[in-house]
Amino acid sequence: MNADTMTTPSINLTFTASAALSDNLQRVLTDLIALELVGKQIHWNIVGSNFRDVHLNLDDVVDIAREGSDEVAERMRAINAVPDGRPATVTAATTVPAAPEGEILTGEGVAYIVSAIEAVVATLRGVHDDVDSEDPTSSGIVEDLTGKLEQQAWFLSAEVRKPVR
Repeated sequence: MNADTMTTPSINLTFTASAALSDNLQRVLTDLIALELVGKQIHWNIVGSNFRDVHLNLDDVVDIAREGSDEVAERMRAINAVPDGRPATVTAATTVPAAPEGEILTGEGVAYIVSAIEAVVATLRGVHDDVDSEDPTSSGIVEDLTGKLEQQAWFLSAEVRKPVR
């Protein structure tokens, strides 16, 4: 039997995301991809006091964003949604603020990356309830990412915070 005469069976997955669920997960995906990119941009160009610690901590943020984007995209495929991680899509849709060009001092880099993380967390929190109402499994991914990113924002912000007395 040759490939032309073989038929491929049609297999339908049991759960299909609504357009709203797909759109919400796409928003998360877009912001995670953007966070990964700007995290590396800052990682490569940060200079100043406590450089090494901030430099390494930025890799943690990038890893969370990279692994999270893959998990969200694969979840989308598992529920019959189509992820779109093309650069033009990410650029047009992200809520992550644009990264500064060139070298950046550690304090400014920390302030920027915390604002970028907070933008992603706002997206995660903004879609959570709608995602949860349709698909608790996807909601679990959103919740996990929210906790990890909020922890990173805390770690990084502690680099420049002054104690409240």
